Amino acid sequence: MILNVAPSQYQQPDFHFTVSYLFIVRIWILTIGLAESLYLPLNERFRLMEKEKVNRRRFILRSTAAGLGLTIIPRHVMGGSGYTPPSDQLTKGIVGVGGMGLGHFNYENTRLLAVCDVDAGHLKRALDRAGKGVTGYSDFRELITRPDIDIVHIATPPHWHGVIARMAAEAGKDIWCEKPMTRTIGEGKRLVEAVKANGRMFRLNTWFRFTGQFYGLGTTVMPLKKVVSSGILGWPLKVTISGITGYDWKFYWSGRTDLLPEPVPTELDYDMWLGPAPFKPYNELRVHENFRGYWDYDGGGLGDMGQHYIDPVQYLLGKDQTSPISVEIDAPQQHHDAVGSWRRITYTYEDGCQIILDGENRDKDAAYIEGPSGKIYKGFVSDIPNLAELARDLPDPEPQITRFTDSVRTRRPFALNEENGHRSCTIVNMGVVALRLGRNLKFDPVSQLFIDDDAANALVDQPMRGEWHM
Repeated sequence: MILNVAPSQYQQPDFHFTVSYLFIVRIWILTIGLAESLYLPLNERFRLMEKEKVNRRRFILRSTAAGLGLTIIPRHVMGGSGYTPPSDQLTKGIVGVGGMGLGHFNYENTRLLAVCDVDAGHLKRALDRAGKGVTGYSDFRELITRPDIDIVHIATPPHWHGVIARMAAEAGKDIWCEKPMTRTIGEGKRLVEAVKANGRMFRLNTWFRFTGQFYGLGTTVMPLKKVVSSGILGWPLKVTISGITGYDWKFYWSGRTDLLPEPVPTELDYDMWLGPAPFKPYNELRVHENFRGYWDYDGGGLGDMGQHYIDPVQYLLGKDQTSPISVEIDAPQQHHDAVGSWRRITYTYEDGCQIILDGENRDKDAAYIEGPSGKIYKGFVSDIPNLAELARDLPDPEPQITRFTDSVRTRRPFALNEENGHRSCTIVNMGVVALRLGRNLKFDPVSQLFIDDDAANALVDQPMRGEWHM
């Protein structure tokens, strides 16, 4: 801040008069603000109180400067166009910086304060990249309890997502979590409860329901949502997710069944890497970039890409508050530890809508969306004449908050939050349970349990190792 002092020939105001005047004005502002706020909801009162603090501070500074003959240069002039001063930035810490976490150091209007990883090599690399002012931790509990951190970004393997997110919520942090949201349906249920109980904001890091080309489909989700909502295609609808419609199920994320124990590298805290997962002897093919091939930590290509591919479908079908009532599989018997491939998974909703995951591209002429009155293929090609032109004139969907910092500041839910994120993750985890058991299953969307199947429900709420729990 630069202060330009006025020439000395100007008469200075009486100091005691100035202070008394400012005190009276401040009391008046507080009284008026309190009276108005009594008629507002609690969260809106907090927002206005914070705004009033800024306004009072600004008024007093300007009044004092005027009384002393000073000129205050605005900070945005000093910082240049687009400058956000540190005092106006949200702060964050990232848990897991071996891969995905490294790509999230600099999202808009945030300042990185801390990183955490159980691999000392990963942690050093992250700290070297982050630069001065960033602290490193090997235990996430030290990071999430820092009072100066607003947002905790969780970029660990999925077997840690639920536990860390739940503990972060209880520590008063808002949460940005990588997909899949949780490794099991039960963990998702508990996490939704924790986020709600602690009044936190939550973002799941997949974005296709509101922005971006939807992989190889050749369109964004927006025109599809407009067409589906209009009823032009009729009802119920069938959505096919396959290589034909533009999606890759990444079956290379399959595990090995012949792993032998190996020495644990000195830089890795393997016990902490496992965390809530069952103990298995260390092998380099089980950890870091290879973890997706093992049921204890993820679910292969389905776990990796399922929520990316399926969440926008849930949004298109208007199913954010429910789940399918059945899952049917066509797949070889899976290994108890290592994830294998599958041929086809079919989910059916109570109203007859279906989501088909075609892992072997069986239907060579598949439409992406098919209804009784029309189809939409890859590239927004349709058997309905001039559908693209019709879609442009249809009403837009309800607006969503698509920048997480806006959710944090306004306390309004992000477009993909803990509730709808849990529902789309549940679709993925329904498929995982059916594959592991090797049979078709019925599901109750209300209780979020499988019907008359104790073995399936044992995979909904799985035991955790040691001190960890949901």
